[in-house]
Amino acid sequence: MDLTITEKILKDHSDNKSAIAGDFIFANIDKCLANDITAPIAIEVFEQVIEGTGKGLFDKTKIILTPDHFTPNKDVASAIQCEILRQFAYKYNILNYFEVGRGGIEHCLVPEQGLVAPGDVFIGADSHTCTYGALGAFSTGVGSTDLGVAMALGRCWLKIPESLKFVFSGELNKWVSGKDLILYLIGKIGVDGATYKALEFTGEVIRNLSIDNRFTMCNMVIEAGAKNGIIEPDKITIDYLEKTRNSEYQIYRSDKNAEYIDTIEFECINIEPQVAFPPLPENSKPISEVNNMRVEIDQSIIGSCTNGRMEDLRIAASILLKQKIHPNLRCIIIPGTQNIYLQALKEGLLEIFIDAGAIISPPTCGPCLGGHMGILAKGEKAISTTNRNFTGRMGPVDSEVYLSSPAIAAASAIKGYITSPDYL
Repeated sequence: MDLTITEKILKDHSDNKSAIAGDFIFANIDKCLANDITAPIAIEVFEQVIEGTGKGLFDKTKIILTPDHFTPNKDVASAIQCEILRQFAYKYNILNYFEVGRGGIEHCLVPEQGLVAPGDVFIGADSHTCTYGALGAFSTGVGSTDLGVAMALGRCWLKIPESLKFVFSGELNKWVSGKDLILYLIGKIGVDGATYKALEFTGEVIRNLSIDNRFTMCNMVIEAGAKNGIIEPDKITIDYLEKTRNSEYQIYRSDKNAEYIDTIEFECINIEPQVAFPPLPENSKPISEVNNMRVEIDQSIIGSCTNGRMEDLRIAASILLKQKIHPNLRCIIIPGTQNIYLQALKEGLLEIFIDAGAIISPPTCGPCLGGHMGILAKGEKAISTTNRNFTGRMGPVDSEVYLSSPAIAAASAIKGYITSPDYL
């Protein structure tokens, strides 16, 4: 029987070698991930599971712990969360524990450190774990309870999702990025249009898309309700892995006659840069329409696990070069990891940002979830390269978040209202 890439990976990680979409399996896990918010609960569950058994972690090399959400610690409560994480890592000698100053935002950090590869089954107690599908892995977010059990047993209950194929044809317009493609897609199918489905991205545009843009697209499939997003590995994938990994991996590809619920094709020449209006990522509008609306903003955020990589910062810097941030707003730049921060420093990007009047944050999820380092005041509006714009996401319930690519966020920071570099 012909299978999709997602079906193949999960079947091979199961004892049921005839498993297909719709079947429940007890999957063998390659990696488990948690952060300063989700790990303490998972640790409590883990200790309940192993109590009285004399056992510990199923494999200390396969656990990844990253304090990144409320770090650097914003208050006493966040410090306690991080201390729980830290002491657990020390107790079990977890090799892949990334202390503040030596890590970064988890979904930028994990692939950078070579901790995920094609063919892996990777679960994380964070919904944007789906990011790693960009490398041809099955990666998905799970609850802290599931993660705690997996840390003890190395296994997790999963239902193999049915697949939707999205074919991106043609070529990209100027300033259109992976962020625009995924916002456009979510705008077409809605935030529940792919509930518990695998979204498989293909087509000539995807084959020519950079790895950073692929990460961005797979990162946001959860905003359409999907279980995972995935892109078949190709030369771009392999070139990236050669720089980040020194171990073997298995590449899976969908069979020619694999079954999909639906195949949807987008002609990319019709896609402009997108802006998602509050309160949902599905409220996407083309920039030509938004520019005429003159939506004034108080803050621009460029960063996050969605758009905090080097390509994102380079695009923002190219627009902010010899420009000034509008005097009525704040622009916050958040490199995804310490390595990205350092590379941006070496390339002179940080100087460009500072000269323009932006502030540079250490790697943190911070403002994305309304944590710190950029909370909005009552009634304020932000353009942001993050992934969610729910009511109250970044501050009071009457504040507003508009989602965009780094290019739109940078241009908007200069003008003081949402716009494209083409309108500068």
